[in-house]
Amino acid sequence: MSKVATHHTKEAYAVYDRLPIIDLHRHSPRSGREFDQVDDCTFMTRVGIYSEDRTLQPLLSSALGKEFDVLLESDGQRMNALIAAGSCDVLILDLYSHEDSLQTRIDCARRLIACNVPAILMADDSLRSTAFELVRSGAFGYTRRPPSIRDLKTMLSRACETSALKQQLYSAQRRIEEPGRCDRIIGSSAAMQRVYQLVRSVTNLNAAVLVTGESGTGKELIARAIHNLGSRAEKPFVAVSCGAIPETLIEAELFGHEKGAFTGTVGAREGYFEQAADGTLFLDEIGDLSLFTQVKLLRVLQQMEFSRLGSSKLIPLRARLIFATHQDLSKLAAEGKFRQDLYYRINVMRIDAPPLQDRPEDIPLIARHFLSHYAAVFQKPMDSIEPEALEMLNNYGWPGNVRELENVMQRAIILAPARVVRAEDLNLNMQERVEDAGTFDEVVDIADYQPAGSFERQLRDYKIRLAVAAVREANGNKTVAARSLSISRAYLHRLLRLAEAEAIYPDQPVRHTVTA
Repeated sequence: MSKVATHHTKEAYAVYDRLPIIDLHRHSPRSGREFDQVDDCTFMTRVGIYSEDRTLQPLLSSALGKEFDVLLESDGQRMNALIAAGSCDVLILDLYSHEDSLQTRIDCARRLIACNVPAILMADDSLRSTAFELVRSGAFGYTRRPPSIRDLKTMLSRACETSALKQQLYSAQRRIEEPGRCDRIIGSSAAMQRVYQLVRSVTNLNAAVLVTGESGTGKELIARAIHNLGSRAEKPFVAVSCGAIPETLIEAELFGHEKGAFTGTVGAREGYFEQAADGTLFLDEIGDLSLFTQVKLLRVLQQMEFSRLGSSKLIPLRARLIFATHQDLSKLAAEGKFRQDLYYRINVMRIDAPPLQDRPEDIPLIARHFLSHYAAVFQKPMDSIEPEALEMLNNYGWPGNVRELENVMQRAIILAPARVVRAEDLNLNMQERVEDAGTFDEVVDIADYQPAGSFERQLRDYKIRLAVAAVREANGNKTVAARSLSISRAYLHRLLRLAEAEAIYPDQPVRHTVTA
């Protein structure tokens, strides 16, 4: 029986034994290609052999079996081309040669080891020290020549699993570190960078998270990012809208029920808490729960266990809980509509999803993402968004936030006659904005405003003048000024910054350089 040695110790192999088995046809170590299929619907691992001994290919192909597709190349450049084409999942590098010098063979092996494909060295006893040196330089392992087929199959499988795991970790790291993105969330503004920082800080902590924000700001995307970037990524993610479930059914839906627990039950059923298992349970619109259900939920959070309706058997809570709401829970608690003890329990870590109007620099990035995504969904090639259309998107108030922008871009792609989204393809309700501005005529007389430029620029400058005048009317109190204009304080600050940058005041002419 020949021996197999790798750069991993026995303790390291014990670690491998505790790793989850990688589903190789789902998490392929190669890029851009699925495993080759054979007639029995199994998947084959492609083994590239670098050797002068052409008898190895038929011998190993027969010995390894249908799970492995064995290719052989004797030339280093052709082997490099094979790797570059993504045709190998794992390499076997034979150091034996009667044509090349040993140093030439070693140099070629080093170049192949430097590729992103795991490599196993095969050498006789006289080259054992050389093989171990190459293992220390990055090769996956070493086997004697001729190899033990059983040990070689084990090593090939482990090499593929390790490579797949590295690919997963690399992909996750790229999703975390990619500028302007965090998992599937898009945005490079300072407000979103703060969100990303909070998301990354809680991914692997089993602490309650409360995500707050207006409707359409992407609260569920934030919850999914916490799940996908953490250790529970391969576990279930169960999203529940508490406001969509009737009060009479909410307890049975959350905790499950046994057969005969109440009228109409046919059999036992798992609730959402059980379905989430070791994954994540996302409870959206938590503020819509009745006080009665809040008591039940509070007890589950305190005891970390629950029971189905009609059963006294306690089931441990294993899922991580993330909550979300568009309401002010502290205000509801003060009014007696939300339990304060529950509020304190779920508000351990709070992440505020900023409204779209507070991060205008993200609008073009998100719009282009939707353009690319829905062009593929609708199978309608689209190239870009006209500058005038982007300006309209930037100037719009977005009361529906990202969800409204998504809807606008879908409609624009459908209406666009060519491959470019034009301003006239955007169905933004500009008339309502004009009417809203008209309600503040008593603050600034629109007759005193002499505009220049496009309609959107005129409207932008008029809003800036409204903001400046409102602050003056409120004697510098920006909270009162924002409330009088029915806008957020953050949006008021943005308009005031633009006024300061362009020196726009109600009694002075206007310059056009910055887009609101």
